[in-house]
Amino acid sequence: MPPQDLARTLRDLDGQSYARYKSLSGTWPLDGGSLEIVRVQADPFAPPSRVRVTLPGAAPEAATRTPDRRRAHATFLLRRLRRALRDTPLHVDAGGPEVLDRSAGRVLRASAATGDGAADGTVVIELGAPLPGPRRRILGKEAATLFGETLPAAVEALRWENLPDDAKRSATAFVETVEDAVALRDGLAERRIVAFVADGAVLPRRSGVDDRPLEDATAFVAPPELRVEIPTPNAGTVVGMGVPEGVTLIVGGGYHGKSTLLRAIESGVYDHGPGDGRERVVARADAVKVRAEDGRSVVRSDVSAFVSHLPSGAPTEDFSTTNASGSTSQAASMVEAVEAGAGVLLVDEDTSATNMMIRDARMQQLIATEPLVPFVERIRPLHAELGVSSVLVMGGSGDYLGVADTVIMMDAYAASEVTARAHEIAAASPGRVAEHSGFPAVARRVVDPSSLDPTGRKGRSRVTARGLDTLTFGEDEVDLDAVEQIVDRSQVTGIGRALALLGDGVLDGTIPLGEGLDLLDAQIAREGIDALREGPRDATDLALPRRHEVAAALNRLRSVRIRSLLR
Repeated sequence: MPPQDLARTLRDLDGQSYARYKSLSGTWPLDGGSLEIVRVQADPFAPPSRVRVTLPGAAPEAATRTPDRRRAHATFLLRRLRRALRDTPLHVDAGGPEVLDRSAGRVLRASAATGDGAADGTVVIELGAPLPGPRRRILGKEAATLFGETLPAAVEALRWENLPDDAKRSATAFVETVEDAVALRDGLAERRIVAFVADGAVLPRRSGVDDRPLEDATAFVAPPELRVEIPTPNAGTVVGMGVPEGVTLIVGGGYHGKSTLLRAIESGVYDHGPGDGRERVVARADAVKVRAEDGRSVVRSDVSAFVSHLPSGAPTEDFSTTNASGSTSQAASMVEAVEAGAGVLLVDEDTSATNMMIRDARMQQLIATEPLVPFVERIRPLHAELGVSSVLVMGGSGDYLGVADTVIMMDAYAASEVTARAHEIAAASPGRVAEHSGFPAVARRVVDPSSLDPTGRKGRSRVTARGLDTLTFGEDEVDLDAVEQIVDRSQVTGIGRALALLGDGVLDGTIPLGEGLDLLDAQIAREGIDALREGPRDATDLALPRRHEVAAALNRLRSVRIRSLLR
């Protein structure tokens, strides 16, 4: 039965002042579950009200066995609910192609619900619900239909026993695909590879604003020399290309798929559902894309590995600027990524500063004193001394051929391994002379936790996302446009909450940022998405970010203060 009490109450409120909607706050009965109105909007133009639906036992036992299965099944249900409510004002935060932990949908174990066996498989759905009321008068009949018929019918259809057979098969395939992706990623380290691209993967997307796989695209096939096999729990052994640890170069002509391969790898830090084309493309969880970013702020970063000195005499071991150049910003992003725990750097020449990447033999002869140390000088010691691998797209400079451990050629989206030929060419034309050696130890920064305060001028916490590109944090606007592995608006909000959590007890003003991020990861591992929530009545859509995007946002927060640098 639908929640008749709620529907009846809404009809009784018809025509009354909009403020009377406040009386609805609380929990209402739903057939076999409950519907809680967590927050009621103040007026028709305010952010939508928040509704939480709890359905005990709605998920099958197979979907509750592991955190990855629960995450996958919750994502499947959110996407199904979004389709069912497409033509209604209700908003379901189901996200894009990536399968993320999010506050909008969760599958709970018994211990995470009420502690008894009957609660196992509880499904919790949260959604935005704009309450109808033009001219600030309640439209009670319309609201009664929405909350008494439309929403209850849609969520009741999510119960496992109510799913048609084809939907059950799709749900099972979705969960198993995500579980297999996790197994593929877990299998990278023992094979000493940083990424895996399965045979048959479809890497090109339809457009820059359409992330669906390109129709009639060339399916990926691994070069024989890089072919590896990884067992998975559901699909069996999966065959594809392993990208080895060390320095990997992706080369080829323009429009032949170099950047497309790199973008698939950078997206491989997340899981994807069946049909995405990249569901069996995975990268190590600590792979970080870096690029040049004119105008970004840099606060007390040690860029000495890439900037040996400055004409002004300012120290590069403790460098700050409010308006970084392309080369300096890329240098800062690289060392900041290493400081935050990156084990793999992903770099595309198209989004890099040329003088940060190369300094050829002729320029060496012309310019004797050059403060910038190009990445080509540091890339091998970065791996040899710090254990950080690099995957680069490079089509314009042959200087990297001699320092690469592996060279992959893309030709009309077909991959081949050409390392031996690349080394022959490099040996035959030595070119530039090495000017630097080793990789200086990266200073560890100690953040002042009081500078991570999201309180605005009115004394309230201000953490909001404007798309994927901007985070409002207190009185600051953090520009995240160049942080390319952010994939979801709710993830941006999660980044802001994570920054607030770092400032409110995780960082103590004595430990370096990397250790603080370790503590943050541990807390999230214990509490899940709840670690970022402001209590049980939090009405915000959140998706879990990685530590690397949290660190990237911190590094772009202009008001952040660094107390000291540890060496």
